Amino acid sequence: MPELPEVETVANGVHARVAGQRIVSVWTSGKPQTFKSPESEIAETLTGKWIERVRRVGKSIVMDLRESPRNKKIDTGAQFLVHLGMTGRLLVSQPEVPLPPHTHAVLSLADGREVRFVDARRFGRLSVVKQIGGYIGPGVEPTTISAEEFSTLFKGRKLAIKAALLNQSILHGVGNIYADESLFRAGIRPRKQAGKLTHAELARLHEALQAVLAHAIKLGGSSVSDYVDADGVAGFFQLEHKVYGRAGELCSDCGTALKKIVVGGRTTVYCPKCQS
Repeated sequence: MPELPEVETVANGVHARVAGQRIVSVWTSGKPQTFKSPESEIAETLTGKWIERVRRVGKSIVMDLRESPRNKKIDTGAQFLVHLGMTGRLLVSQPEVPLPPHTHAVLSLADGREVRFVDARRFGRLSVVKQIGGYIGPGVEPTTISAEEFSTLFKGRKLAIKAALLNQSILHGVGNIYADESLFRAGIRPRKQAGKLTHAELARLHEALQAVLAHAIKLGGSSVSDYVDADGVAGFFQLEHKVYGRAGELCSDCGTALKKIVVGGRTTVYCPKCQS
C-alpha cells in the first residue's frame, strides 16, 4: 500500500499539472467498493469547481476545490479525497490516451486533459468531505512534528513502538516500510513498548523518521508493488531499504542475519544486533 512518500509524490505531481484548472465533468464506474461517498454526490461536488491545490494528508490525496479561481474568499469548504489503497493510481492524461483497464473515475478538465483514478483491486476509496479551512486528517503530521511533540505522543502508551507508529490516529501517513526503516536507523527494536522509550531513544526515532521520509520523497517513494507517480513512473527508495523486505539477508551495517516477526499484525523485519 502506498505510504506517505508515495502519496506525497503523487499529490505533488498532480498539483503541478492541474492546479488552477476547472473540472467540467465527472465520470464514475459504478463499482460500489471504490466509493465512500455516493457517486452522484462526488460528481455534483466536483463539477464546475476549480482545483485550488492538490496535497497529501496522511495517506490520502486531497484536492481542495473553489467556486472561483480569483476570489480566495469564496471557499466551498469541499475537498475530494483519494485513498490509493493497494493498487490505486492517480494519473493525468491526454484524452486520446486509451483509458486503462480498471479505471473508476475520470475528471475532465477545461483544457481537455483528464485526471484518472485507476485501481485493479478496488481497495482504493474516493469520497468528498466539506470542511471549512480544509481537511486535516485523523492524526499528527510526521514530517513537521517537533521532537518534543513527538515524544509526548507516545508517553504512557503500552503499544509496541512499531504498532504505535502505524496507528494513523497518532501519526498519519507512516506505514510498514517507513516504520521498519526508521526503527532500524534509530537502533530501536520494534517490540519495545512505546511508553517506555527514553527521551534519547524518541529523539533518535524522530530524527530517523523525518530523515527517512524526506529522502524517500526526494527519490519518488518506494516501488515495491504497483506504485507509480502521476506520470506512471516508479520510485527509487526501495533500492535503499535497509531492512524492509530483506528478512534472512545480512544486515548491511553489521552482517547479522535480519529477523522477521509480526508486530500488530504486520510483518516486521529488524536487525537483532543493531536494534536493541
